[in-house]
Amino acid sequence: MHLQTIAVIVWLLAAASYAQSTTGLYGLLRRRLPNHVDRFRFTVDATCCSETQGYDHYVVTDGHNGTISIRGSSISALSTGLRRYLTDIAHVDIYWFIGSRLDQAPAVLPCVTEPIHGSSTVPWRYHFNTVTFSYTTAFWTWADWETQLDWLALHGVNLPLAWVGQEKILVDVFRDLGLTNAEIATFLSGPAFQAWNRFGNIQGSWGGDLPQTWLDRQFALQMKILPRMAELGMTPVLPAFAGFVPMNITRVLPNARVVRGSQWAGFSAQYSNDSYLEPFDEHFARLQSSFIGKQRAAYGNISHIYTLDQYNENLPYSGELDYLRNVTYNTWQSLKQADPDAVWMMQGWLFYAQASFWTEDRIQAFLSGVPKNDDMLILDLFSESAPQWRRTKSYHGKPWIWCQVHDYGGNMGLYGQLRNVTVNATQARMESPSLVGYGLTMEGQEGNEIIYTTLLDQAWSATPLDTKQYFHRWVQSRYTDRGSLPKELYESWELLRTSVYDNTNTSVTSVIKSAFEIRPSLNNVRIGFQATSLTYDPAHVIQSWQKLYRAAELEPQLWINPAYQHDMVDLTRQVMANAFIPLYHAFISTWNTSSPRHDPDTLSRESSQMMNLLSDLDAVLLTNRNFRLSTWINSARSWAHGDKEQEEFFEYNARNQITLWGPNGEIADYASKQWGGLISNFYIPRWRIFCQYLQSVSPTSYNATELDRRLTDFEQRWQTKIWNSDGKFENLQVVIHRLRKRWPTLFCGR
Repeated sequence: MHLQTIAVIVWLLAAASYAQSTTGLYGLLRRRLPNHVDRFRFTVDATCCSETQGYDHYVVTDGHNGTISIRGSSISALSTGLRRYLTDIAHVDIYWFIGSRLDQAPAVLPCVTEPIHGSSTVPWRYHFNTVTFSYTTAFWTWADWETQLDWLALHGVNLPLAWVGQEKILVDVFRDLGLTNAEIATFLSGPAFQAWNRFGNIQGSWGGDLPQTWLDRQFALQMKILPRMAELGMTPVLPAFAGFVPMNITRVLPNARVVRGSQWAGFSAQYSNDSYLEPFDEHFARLQSSFIGKQRAAYGNISHIYTLDQYNENLPYSGELDYLRNVTYNTWQSLKQADPDAVWMMQGWLFYAQASFWTEDRIQAFLSGVPKNDDMLILDLFSESAPQWRRTKSYHGKPWIWCQVHDYGGNMGLYGQLRNVTVNATQARMESPSLVGYGLTMEGQEGNEIIYTTLLDQAWSATPLDTKQYFHRWVQSRYTDRGSLPKELYESWELLRTSVYDNTNTSVTSVIKSAFEIRPSLNNVRIGFQATSLTYDPAHVIQSWQKLYRAAELEPQLWINPAYQHDMVDLTRQVMANAFIPLYHAFISTWNTSSPRHDPDTLSRESSQMMNLLSDLDAVLLTNRNFRLSTWINSARSWAHGDKEQEEFFEYNARNQITLWGPNGEIADYASKQWGGLISNFYIPRWRIFCQYLQSVSPTSYNATELDRRLTDFEQRWQTKIWNSDGKFENLQVVIHRLRKRWPTLFCGR
């Protein structure tokens, strides 16, 4: 038997020991299908389908006394089998944003006419990027997490990252050393930026210090998350001590070997160049044992897999091969000292992000510091667009997971690479014997859900999924088909499948932004990273929208269907975002070819068209809470529990992340969103400043510095405002009817 296979079996047996009781699955049924709890019978059977190739197995059949019998080799296999029955037979599912639609299952559940079999092709199905915990889940409540965890379980995820609340453990470690609260406060970052503090990219918090109550409440939330993960058959990936420490660490450890990290993203030394305790310092292992020991005391012996990234967009202190080898060797030793069964999980992103530094010999030296391959697990973070596994020779034999990033910063454009996440993922599994999983590593969980479920479901297919058939089934379950859905729904999604979700343009590798989200300039067109240039014919999106709209004309009940409401808003958003591009180009072209004094009417008219389009887009977004700025801000403020000072600090964090991203706009608009309220309160005023300035100057007298001053003044003032309300929300159907009248060429094709 291959050593890699043996290691995988050991890992899975360890995970199985935590949760082989089916109690968690019945709990899921009580939450999501309360009227059908007694209709299902779950049986964990390690020998289930053992004659079939694969790792996890399940079989769904009719049971005794009208029950549905699901047998599986693990809890994760059982939950995957449950979803397979619910989607394929009962035609219901659970979704991001929309939430669970499982309660829409028929009152009398359909029988299973033929057994349904499933076998996973990989042992691990992974979920989360470290930064997802800031871009998406930063202000989540337990209710949000309950839905997410049920979604993960039903989609077969058995290896989720679990960062929540780690700061409380870390602070306790630092306090034990003798560091003061004030010294620790200079290190911790705000609630919307903790991911990059964990990565050692930033230190400190602009706008105020992180309150102790935040640490305590996040820790309490983690105390709910981890047991739920375990009872749903998942092995959580826990944090470990990476080496990043407060600047004053040498006051209490005067002889410690501490170096300053590299600058990150243009941040000043006050907020970057994090202090790093080198792993070959004797105190490193001591702090590692303290951290993991405190974590185990709090959570129990729930996992032996630890996330630890030391050079995420940071350069090592030295590029010498022995230095790099010693870093990983001593880090690995510290983990083994704290937990003899430890497996070190790290992102392979560093080899892509700093490719010029990470030469082949340096990568080999760095990875060779962990002599036992099975003690490491590497996420090939961006496999769908920039796979590193080939150039690293499958990470020199280390187990690795094929991952899909897809989305940066929680951007919202419709986009996908269906062929890459089906064909390429399957080819990689067949080529690399050390591939042990598929994973979702999106920076923000903000849309395009079907692209993510495709990869998770690919984990249960030995051949590339038939995406046409897959999209058909998606529509059938998404809109809860009890009879026959209008064919236009299927046609709408088929148009999306063959356009926005079938990108083969290698210069555009992730979700596309709209030009209106980016700070106004004379050239708001981007290609490459976070591109604004489209990879598809926008006419196909309009045609898809028309078919979606036509479906509701034929079946008016769709207007009250949460899935349809969400998708109509999302597709309308994309149609209008695309329409902004030619309006912007027309305005710039007019300004470039004529003096504002000679043609003020044309410039004014074209400026008004842009503002009107954005205003109407804002109105349609406000009809759905999932597309509102207030949802994000209110979630942030709710964590203050009525403390006004904390409410304002949390709101500042929420506002800053999605706009300036830093005290001085260090990575401005990186995490931009197309949200109602954000468009009317931030983007429109910003574009108005831009248009008014251009209308007042000729191309020869344009002053970029003066325009920058005006925009900066507005952006900075916006950061500290307090949100009041969105005003009155309109009905989606009413807003769509109005848009068709106002923009007939765009929506009606005339």
